[in-house]
Amino acid sequence: MSIPVEVRLGAAPHNREDAVRAAGAVLAQAGHVHPAYVDSLLQREKVANTFLGQGVAIPHGMIEDKHLVQRTGLAVLQVPAGVRWGDDAKQARLVVAIAAASDEHIAVLRRLTRLMRDEALMRRLVETSDPQDIVRALTAEDEAVATAAPALEDFPLGREVALNYPNGLHARPAGQWAQTAQRFAARVHVRCGSTVVDGKNVAALLSLGAGRGATLRLSAQGPDAEEALRALRAVIVRLGDEEARQAQLAASRQSQAQGLGSALGDWQPTARQTFTGIAASPGLVIGTLVQAEGAALEVEDRFRSAPLEAEALERALQAALAELEALSAQARAAGRTEQAGIFHAHAGLLRDAALLQAVSRGIVQGHGAAWAWRHALGERVAAQRALPDATLAARAADLQDAGERVLRQLLGLPAATLEAAWPADAILLADDLSPSVTAQIDPSRVRGFCTARGGPTAHTAILARALGLPAVVASGPDLLAAEAGTPAILDGYRGRLYVAPSATALIEARDKIALLARRQAEEARTRLLPATTTDGHTVEIAANVNRADQVERALEAGAEGVGLMRTEFLFLERDTVPDEEAQYQALRAMVEALGGRPLVVRTLDIGGDKQVPHLQLPVEDNPFLGVRGARLALRRDDLLMPQLRALYRAARHGPLQVMFPMISTVEEVHALRQRMAQVREELDAPEVAVGIMIEVPSAALLADRLAAHVDFFSIGTNDLTQYALAVDRQHPELAGMADSLHPAVLRLVERTVAGARRHGRWVGVCGGLAGEPLGAALLVGLGVHELSMSVGDLGPIKALLRRHSLAELQALAQRALDVDSADEVRALGTALRGEDTAEGAQP
Repeated sequence: MSIPVEVRLGAAPHNREDAVRAAGAVLAQAGHVHPAYVDSLLQREKVANTFLGQGVAIPHGMIEDKHLVQRTGLAVLQVPAGVRWGDDAKQARLVVAIAAASDEHIAVLRRLTRLMRDEALMRRLVETSDPQDIVRALTAEDEAVATAAPALEDFPLGREVALNYPNGLHARPAGQWAQTAQRFAARVHVRCGSTVVDGKNVAALLSLGAGRGATLRLSAQGPDAEEALRALRAVIVRLGDEEARQAQLAASRQSQAQGLGSALGDWQPTARQTFTGIAASPGLVIGTLVQAEGAALEVEDRFRSAPLEAEALERALQAALAELEALSAQARAAGRTEQAGIFHAHAGLLRDAALLQAVSRGIVQGHGAAWAWRHALGERVAAQRALPDATLAARAADLQDAGERVLRQLLGLPAATLEAAWPADAILLADDLSPSVTAQIDPSRVRGFCTARGGPTAHTAILARALGLPAVVASGPDLLAAEAGTPAILDGYRGRLYVAPSATALIEARDKIALLARRQAEEARTRLLPATTTDGHTVEIAANVNRADQVERALEAGAEGVGLMRTEFLFLERDTVPDEEAQYQALRAMVEALGGRPLVVRTLDIGGDKQVPHLQLPVEDNPFLGVRGARLALRRDDLLMPQLRALYRAARHGPLQVMFPMISTVEEVHALRQRMAQVREELDAPEVAVGIMIEVPSAALLADRLAAHVDFFSIGTNDLTQYALAVDRQHPELAGMADSLHPAVLRLVERTVAGARRHGRWVGVCGGLAGEPLGAALLVGLGVHELSMSVGDLGPIKALLRRHSLAELQALAQRALDVDSADEVRALGTALRGEDTAEGAQP
């Protein structure tokens, strides 16, 4: 095993935070991580419990901070006396901090979970005075593991699924897998290679050592086995999509800093105290700190009789449910669908059978209804907060909030309300601000809020975004000691609260707030206007959207159509190949939702890099250079022809253009057009425009030849970068080289546009570069006609293009073609960003 393991013996940290800091310092001192990664380890602890079991904790950083990892390594902190881990009594004695540049650490994690079965060995590791004992235990070959778990077998009923997780199976998704499996009575097993484990056991799942691309077999036995398999497979696929989106989000944060939040730059205001948390809702405000939480409810255990206590509980439940129903109806009538949905969810929490049974047991044992309710609720909230999955743990605030509504009814107290005496510029501080309180916030009096707990996906964060208030969550328990009435600056872009800032910092903050307000007002006011440069050149701006229910939001944000609809989601989110009718219905819904606006549909873009068991694709040693995209379509008429038929049928309902991915030769275009002609004749369907993706260098270099046979090009800059620079975008050491601003990539874009121009064809870009401010400016300067991007990028990109002339962008693009590196291209963009952030500046 080549992964280095650093060991510190005999540590005695005071608490979990000290332990994490110490282990992180070991990683940093050994050169595995940038020192800032320690904060990322602490951040993970705020949103998730990394205690694995058997005295082992595995702190690890946030996905978005992966760039701070310099090389994969582990740091083991031996704590013989133990250190309390979280809110319960769990004691960690081996703290294994992980710095993962890729999925190499999965093998060590697998071994660690197997070692945990040997209690005697674990005791020796906790007591040893030789660090090599720990190193050998973690890095020896698997065959050396003395204690093995009882062998499990596959059940006859099963199905396969590919693990499309960028970092392999780690603690967070494993916890959610186990949670899902535990909902069912059936026994659930998961196989990876020759190892089969219990699907309801987190540690066992981690012992699989399942890396990216692994094929898993899920099997189940029991009365609800089929439902369990379906649910578990859906969770595995959904979490893979989420992890991929998180990785994309992390990669895009730097480009977003060049957009609206670029006015903050490297600004570090001086203040008496700074709290760093998670940016949950964007914005920058100055205000006065207010402690938003009221005193804890006091409950005495007063028991009369079981029937009377049960009756009181029922009355309180019904009254609380009626409150929630009224709040939900009010929110829905006001158009606040997020709030309505949250109150509806709270009602569901109060109907939880396990919670009600626990309260009933307390009453039968002779406790008052209020005491029994608070006791059962407290146990459930603590268990929820201890979940390893950050999203599920964050839901503890909802359970607490809904439960206290019942408790107030039992105690005869009014519903919690906001204090009328709060200042008009309040920045609310709380442990985990309740959704009920958040829903009452008056944005005219409250500037934002900051919490000690929570996460960016918690309902309080969702409501903050709906209200347009900046919010920072998971800032740590010390936040609650901040003195009320103190002035502060809340930065919801970067997740920071500056308490008692200096006079200079306040002046700087006001200037930046004014600049941001002007920028936001411009983007909001002009988001529906075309992206027309100052010298009259208009660029079409479209959105990358996959489903019809996403169209309304895209159009409201300023999209003029859909420039990329990925059809593979229809294949990835089910256990069988979607038939022609299912594809037709999805495509027709998209066409109708757009109401006559442009729609570009990409045919199935899948291959050996995205293993989908029900497609029965061969596993390839080098899938990115194998049978994928159009190459797969031309080999699988059973996939291509039903999709073409569905596309032509949908085209009867509105404008629709078809685009084929992974084209590298003219011959492929001829073959695909022949298939299209055959289907169109069979259906007597209308003609549709046909385009191709420019993703490989051969297509860019043959653009003038290919343009004679198609109606348009769409450049996929992500893949074009990968192939042009011969860099796997997911390679742990080389991924940073896959930079779409590299002059080689820009030259291929230039060549594509020139080839299309010879035949009067338009060129779009649907890759990530289109949504980056500098990238969009360069693409327009190179002659691209259409940019398609994520919905969140639409307004900023349209506003940016309107602030510049085509002549300026063309000059910038020409300079970018004549430098040697992506860094030099970015340096050229400094002047563009400088003008872009200057007040009222025009080139």
